[in-house]
Amino acid sequence: MSRLILCADDFAYSPAISAAIVALAHAGKINAISCMTVMPGWVQDSRLLADLPAHVELGLHLTLTEEAPRTAMARYAPEGRMPRIDPLSRAAGKWRVPLDEIALEISAQFDAFFAALRRPPDFVDGHQHAHALPGIRDLVLAETAGRAPRAWVRDCTDAPGALLRRPFAGKAVGSAWHCRGMRGAAMALGLRTNNSFAGHYDFRRDYESLFPRFLRQPGQFHLVMCHPGAGERAGDSIADARILEAKALHRLPIADMAAAEGLAFPA
Repeated sequence: MSRLILCADDFAYSPAISAAIVALAHAGKINAISCMTVMPGWVQDSRLLADLPAHVELGLHLTLTEEAPRTAMARYAPEGRMPRIDPLSRAAGKWRVPLDEIALEISAQFDAFFAALRRPPDFVDGHQHAHALPGIRDLVLAETAGRAPRAWVRDCTDAPGALLRRPFAGKAVGSAWHCRGMRGAAMALGLRTNNSFAGHYDFRRDYESLFPRFLRQPGQFHLVMCHPGAGERAGDSIADARILEAKALHRLPIADMAAAEGLAFPA
């Protein structure tokens, strides 16, 4: 039977967001948590992960945009903060990013995961999908293969028909385009990826009504990202959406909805 992985991104973005994510995991509403080890509160928040249900996977949400890095990045983050995703995407597309600095930062974020949880991540992905950008993806895959060889890596590609049936197909197609070739590159290093992906929307529409469409035409390993939380961090542009997502996920009969699409959940 195909599997549904419903992954809550941005753990450690704020204490309130971390608490909301963990509550959903204990309620059986998500089965994967992606962790931002670059955040100042990561070590303290990581203690919330100690007694999760055994089926909940814990991953590394590599963060290469907008936050303060863990390492000195004189060229990449000259003012102490990493770039936004749009200028980063343009620079990476032209191979104009300091890959040496990024490699050290990726390694440091892996180190922080190991230090707090005493184990490798079950999966690796990237905040705003920066892990898939040209040049950067090679560093991410190499570090994952060396440090967490049993982990799977997020791939945002999907079958064209499935992409077009999901909400906000334009955003989904854009992410798939940036991730083209990811699966083959991962496989060449012995790494797995999901083989279908959903979760895109504008963070304004009614999440509860959109959610069933994220489950349509799944692959054997169907990954849906979500961003639940409590919205209690200054400058969080999707604060309101996080609250609504958390409430919707608590209400929705996710296991039944998954089963109707031939997906096993939460296992």
